[in-house]
Amino acid sequence: MPTEPDLTAVLAAIADAPRAAVVLIDGPSGSGKSTLADRLLADWPTDAAPQLLRLDDVYPGWGGLAAGAEQVRTGLLHARSAGRPARWRRWDWLGLAPAEWHEVAPDRPVIVEGCGALAGDAAAHADVTVWVSADDTVRKRRALERDAGGFDAHWDEWQAQWELYEVVERPRDRAQIVLEAA
Repeated sequence: MPTEPDLTAVLAAIADAPRAAVVLIDGPSGSGKSTLADRLLADWPTDAAPQLLRLDDVYPGWGGLAAGAEQVRTGLLHARSAGRPARWRRWDWLGLAPAEWHEVAPDRPVIVEGCGALAGDAAAHADVTVWVSADDTVRKRRALERDAGGFDAHWDEWQAQWELYEVVERPRDRAQIVLEAA
């Protein structure tokens, strides 16, 4: 059974953040970002109910890591920081087309989790930034098992985008908290 990382530092950082905190969780595919986000939702340390945005719902297809991260960075994080309505557009994976828009309430905390969450200046618009990593063999196995074959044919394409993002953006360096999943 995998060992889950200790959330003490993340929960403490959230408790010390503003009531409508923005939490960004980044890391490679299969590292445990979604699991961490789910655990944060369950254990949120304040009375403000957080909203969750999974970048998997935004990426415009398997080649869309950068585009999805950019949409969230500008449409949600920049807008929210400037006091404008924040929103994101869902990608319809079955229809392979953009779908409906979703509003993000400005007075509630928000968790953004996914590959690319710390792209560009995203960290400057967040209150808590987290990097989750895991051994490459473990994370590939978990990612492929999680998607029951749907990811298999796209792993190499996605991994190439991820590796470029990691080299160019250095997202781990932007995280306040680094967690190693097992």
